[in-house]
Amino acid sequence: MAVPTPHGVPSRPDTPPVPPELAELLRAQLAAVADQVEEEVRRQVPEYARPADGAYGRNLRAGVVQALTLFVDHIADPRDDGGAIAATYYELGRGEALEGRSLDALQSALRVGGLHAWRLMGRTAEELGLDSAAVAALGELAFRTVHEVAQAAAAGYAEAQLRSSDELERRRGRLLDLLLEDGPVALEAVQDLAHGARWPVPRTVAVVALAAAPDRREEDRPLAAAGALVDMESRPPRMLVPDPDGSGRFGRAFTLALRGRPAAIGPTVPVTEAAQSLRLATRALGLMGRGLLPRQGVVRCADHLSTLLLYGDEPLLERLRERVLAPLDTVSAGQRDRLAETLLAWLLSGSNVPDVAVRLHIHPQTVRYRLRQLEKLFGDALHDPQTRLDLILALRAESLRTPEK
Repeated sequence: MAVPTPHGVPSRPDTPPVPPELAELLRAQLAAVADQVEEEVRRQVPEYARPADGAYGRNLRAGVVQALTLFVDHIADPRDDGGAIAATYYELGRGEALEGRSLDALQSALRVGGLHAWRLMGRTAEELGLDSAAVAALGELAFRTVHEVAQAAAAGYAEAQLRSSDELERRRGRLLDLLLEDGPVALEAVQDLAHGARWPVPRTVAVVALAAAPDRREEDRPLAAAGALVDMESRPPRMLVPDPDGSGRFGRAFTLALRGRPAAIGPTVPVTEAAQSLRLATRALGLMGRGLLPRQGVVRCADHLSTLLLYGDEPLLERLRERVLAPLDTVSAGQRDRLAETLLAWLLSGSNVPDVAVRLHIHPQTVRYRLRQLEKLFGDALHDPQTRLDLILALRAESLRTPEK
């Protein structure tokens, strides 16, 4: 594995100013130097001040020995790229990421260890009477060594973080699929998947259905950061919001992400009943597209439950409408609209004529005239409680209908 070196550090000088025989002398001291470097790292880097017999201790010892070996190998043959040792530090960096630790501790250990090793080995070089140019070249090789292993560790750390992020996203996707699947969902299964997805299981959730918008995937980032499970690839795009009734952080992220995009928020339900919230949010979004609910902004299903109930079974609703409103089919289209509007207002106002007049902005005498026409069309059925309920449902559905484009 080739690792780039910093500007000004010779990577493969053709004529090394450091005597190659120095490598064998330093190699003989390697174990003793490794002991002292390890002790110094443990003293200065708290994360490494652990029992030496543990995995962390073994990794520290192996890393010190590998770095010193690479340094000595560079002296013996500056053309050696140290691929195997760089690969070791690549794996050390990956290990830090997979364990959920910061790379800072490893990088600190490299700086502390590299400086201490240089002091010890540089002292040996001076005792041998090397000239200043050779000592300077030795220092450059030491810097190059620290840089190479640090770069390798950083590359391994970044690769593991990327893989970890991808895996976390896949796990959260599986969790979302489980929560939104039809049929009963076991809380134990949710908890198991949520643990692997690093998602705290909330008591309640709500599902948001979004109007499709191409090339807007970046908007899910603030939502995911706020704890939402997001699937922008589904149709319609959807997200599951934890504890929506008390999540101020989500509200801010939600507003930022939507940027005017129409959306429907399903009712708040227990976490194992998320599919019900999705079902109503999807229905509401469809009704928004048809103009039966507000087309723009955010529609909360909790504010439109009666409309969602009416349109839960549209073929059945159409049969009800055709049956109970059949008497209105005998009048002209314009007259039908006026009579239907008056009848619904009359039923909803408790048969109070003045209230109907105020509601419709017409004269009470006009209301009475229309009611006499309705009495002729419907007869005694207008006073039957069951028929009145059926009429309210059918007339309410008809009042919401708009020509579909």
